[in-house]
Amino acid sequence: MNNRRHFISTASAAALTGHLRAESQPGQKLRVGVMGLSRGKAHINNFAKLEGVEIAYVCDVDQERLAAGAKYTADRQNGNLPKAVTDFRRILDDKEVDILSIAAPNFWHAPASILACDAGKHVYVEKPGSHNPREAELMVAAAQRTDRKVQMGNQRRSAPVFREGIEKLKAGVIGKLRYARCWYDNKRGSIGKGKPAAVPANLDYKLWQGPVPVRPYMDNLIHYNWHWHWSYGGGELANNGVHALDVARWALGVDSPHHTSCIGGRYHFDDDQETPDTADATYDFGKVGMSWHGSSCLQRKHEKHSFVSVYGDGGIMSFEGGGYRIYDNAGKLVHENVPKLSDVPHFQNFINAIRKGEALNAEISDAQKSTMLCHLGNISYREGIQIKGTEAPENYWQRKYSEAWKPAGI
Repeated sequence: MNNRRHFISTASAAALTGHLRAESQPGQKLRVGVMGLSRGKAHINNFAKLEGVEIAYVCDVDQERLAAGAKYTADRQNGNLPKAVTDFRRILDDKEVDILSIAAPNFWHAPASILACDAGKHVYVEKPGSHNPREAELMVAAAQRTDRKVQMGNQRRSAPVFREGIEKLKAGVIGKLRYARCWYDNKRGSIGKGKPAAVPANLDYKLWQGPVPVRPYMDNLIHYNWHWHWSYGGGELANNGVHALDVARWALGVDSPHHTSCIGGRYHFDDDQETPDTADATYDFGKVGMSWHGSSCLQRKHEKHSFVSVYGDGGIMSFEGGGYRIYDNAGKLVHENVPKLSDVPHFQNFINAIRKGEALNAEISDAQKSTMLCHLGNISYREGIQIKGTEAPENYWQRKYSEAWKPAGI
């Protein structure tokens, strides 16, 4: 067993006291390269709305997505066509690029972020930000070592309405906080039984796999079902649970759990999915608790409005995708603020941190604490054990890598 309980909390304090570096002269644009052009289109759309930012590169291993992403970018920055590359290292080689924005699959988040920091780039990286706990440690260390700004895509951290709700909780709007309940549901279908197949001509499958030890191409894996294989993703807990757990952890003001347990299974379909479609994870923080329920294949209409409920002595605050509602203990709605949510403030916060030294709202050393809850829940599920602190079996603490892409420190 390997106890890493104190690493992230210690690293966080060091990161927050790091030297703030002025990155550009007034009027000089920050140049961005976007890696991964499915979710990456949202990155493009948000960066394109910010003053003094240019999307200089787009990157994808799928040539069809790459061409579409380049056009999508040009349409949003007055016809200015970005360079289109298959290998993100071409972005890192360009000394005129300031930022790598990573929306590639989970197993790329840490290796690409670490290389980007070492190349002098700031990083915006999608959730969950790491595939395993050791990667979380290495990403925090890379950001500190290179004095780079690394922001995770927990966009609600910058949403004014969520920040307002959290401030109300801190001010005691529902009294002393006791517990947070999180959930996610969907109506995902079966991923079927995949068959070995020829790699499509438009796909660089070797580069897509990158840090993952070589596995044969399967016809039901790309571009989304990799989420449900342990070699590539972290299931629904790391895919969507991380958003809810991050809000809950923020609300309760907690870091690392004392104990973690998770049960579940693949109950709905007999197919290639390795991760559970139904799971319940619980986290004991001593004086407060937290839970997450995931139901990927059975949507419950009566809970569609919320995804985190925080319980206090004097009522409940329920957060949903775009805001929050407050109920008293009798269930009466006493206040609501549910505007349309925008991701722009999160990207603006990232740019302001680079330009002005503004504090990041989802700085990597803090954001990885939320991701760690996902890692611990998945390890508990896979081993069928309760985890004390972060005492997890070493074989789950880090993964096996393709030698060409193994991060330094593994």
